Amino acid sequence: MELKLNAYAKVNLALDVIRRRPDGYHDVRMIMQNLSLHDVLTFSVDDRDIKEYKDGKKKVSEKKEAKSYKIILTANSDKIPVDDRNLVYKAVSLMFDKFEINASINIHLEKHIPVEAGMAGGSTDCAAAIKAVNQIFELGLSEKELMDIGVKLGADVPYCIMARAALSEGIGEKLTSVKPLSSCFVLVAKPPVSVSTGMVYKNLKCDELKLHPDVDGMIEALSNEDIKGVAERMDNVLETVTVKLHPEIEKLKNIMKDKGALNAIMSGSGPTVFGIYEDKSVAEAAGEYIIKKELSQEVYVTEPVSE
Repeated sequence: MELKLNAYAKVNLALDVIRRRPDGYHDVRMIMQNLSLHDVLTFSVDDRDIKEYKDGKKKVSEKKEAKSYKIILTANSDKIPVDDRNLVYKAVSLMFDKFEINASINIHLEKHIPVEAGMAGGSTDCAAAIKAVNQIFELGLSEKELMDIGVKLGADVPYCIMARAALSEGIGEKLTSVKPLSSCFVLVAKPPVSVSTGMVYKNLKCDELKLHPDVDGMIEALSNEDIKGVAERMDNVLETVTVKLHPEIEKLKNIMKDKGALNAIMSGSGPTVFGIYEDKSVAEAAGEYIIKKELSQEVYVTEPVSE
């Protein structure tokens, strides 16, 4: 059996950090939105392995010692690890262990989402892997059950399983659906720098934040399909850390706004910047300008999507 799934990038239309928790994590309030930019994952499993698993569920004691599983992961870039450092590998391993699945699975990851970009590239691939195992082996798990598994692998994974616009709270695991971003174009540009999410949160001074995004106002603007109202409220408190380290982020934001964006902010912990445009040709022209100025070679004109 072969199954192909798209894994969509996300951006944070608003990202607020409420407090640092005693356990070292942070309580957040974020508005998450998927974009059409996506990775493609192809999963291949021998039909005999699937049949043996289904038969074995009826006779667990006979199945338990049948054989061990095998995960073969490949990718279209040699920069992507294909062993247990990869979240896709970890997700399949976790699912196989949890449900005692003994099978050989081949996975090919076609990567298009920028790596370490604040766009949940690893988390969305991980979510696709969890969903794929559920579908291939007909486990019958609900979305909530899949999300409960996903949070063990990362705070963004439950959202990526949900894959629709949401208010994210807690450490990112408490999700409430909101109306998705209405029709527009989203210009994405990742400068050639890397950012550690852990480092950004560690250096964030929550008690010194003077301004916080109007998250509730943004939810209302989304409900009213008020694209300008959404853009006016776009904000990300993590910029207070990342922009100081990488001033090119602020430069990209300003260029996007100068070139017709309703607004532009950093996504996640960065370094990716995205801008909201009403006109595709204006977004494309801005992207071409950014490439010409050699501020980024990873530039995409995308659209909001919701599964």
